[in-house]
Amino acid sequence: MKVGIAGYGVVGKKRYSSIVKNSSFEVTDISEENSIAREEIPNGVNVFDNYQDLILEADLDVIFISLPNKYASDAVSLSLKKGLNVFCEKPPARTLDELLKVQKIYEKHPSQKLMYGFNHRFHLSVEEAKSIIDSKIFGNVINLKGVYGKSQMISFNQTDWRTKREESGGGILLDQGIHMLDLIRYLSGEDFSKVFSFIDNAFWNYDVEDNAYVLMQSPKGIVAQVHSSATQWRHIFNLEITLQKGSLLLGGILTGSKSYGDETLRIITSNPEKDKGNPKESTKKYNEDVSWDNEIKYFSNCLAKNLEIERGSIGDAIETMKLVETIYKADPEWKKKYYN
Repeated sequence: MKVGIAGYGVVGKKRYSSIVKNSSFEVTDISEENSIAREEIPNGVNVFDNYQDLILEADLDVIFISLPNKYASDAVSLSLKKGLNVFCEKPPARTLDELLKVQKIYEKHPSQKLMYGFNHRFHLSVEEAKSIIDSKIFGNVINLKGVYGKSQMISFNQTDWRTKREESGGGILLDQGIHMLDLIRYLSGEDFSKVFSFIDNAFWNYDVEDNAYVLMQSPKGIVAQVHSSATQWRHIFNLEITLQKGSLLLGGILTGSKSYGDETLRIITSNPEKDKGNPKESTKKYNEDVSWDNEIKYFSNCLAKNLEIERGSIGDAIETMKLVETIYKADPEWKKKYYN
């Protein structure tokens, strides 16, 4: 299959490398507006100035979309109408309404594949935690507590569009916290309908949030707490899952910045009558980030065998975006400021 990549920034480059290494796809065309980034496009690849020309003019079967938030939904819609299979990075859109319009177009093209890049699902620690939860060896999930934070809104290799609501759609919750929300949905198997939140932008003073504090409950009574932060001076990723007979603690995650610490999974086996609060515990450490490669393998396999996308589907994207928007609107002051 012939592949195009819309956007050749940090993520676009990662996708290119992983596609070449892990699939039979041939990357034939890339679009990139930035002149410096364009210089890094491999020889032999056709180069377009913008994603519209790439989609409409190139002879493609598949497109990978690695564009700023404000272009994502339009690029996906245009690609679907052109008859392409689509892989789009998170967030899937700036708003839920944008994504629902994409869904209507996708429903008219059921033979095409559409996947969203909720990359954290493919980390080895997450995959193992999911396997343990699904096995029911520790019973059902009781609650989850997640913290995901970095120290600024704009990283060294990014431009400032992330700080502008009109371009980004939201701040740290939509940019990074969306991974934690997706993982909580994925690992618990639940959606969360009862939500309380406090949304704040008092530190960086942009018109997008730099902290989101969330408490939510599913219809079955599973409770989840989330803190998504851009004022976490020591970068952190922690997700604690409490089950009926034990706990799973995901700590650290392997990323390009290497600033979130070692990726580990602590498995705690509970026996309250004997351990008296000091239970048996084992720790697994993961030394390699294979999430990007495994995600590409999954997508290419779904295309090759005509399998339904079950990890990162349009349904997953919609439910996670619903949750993001519910969290924003659950803070009365935030809702009044940005949604009335």
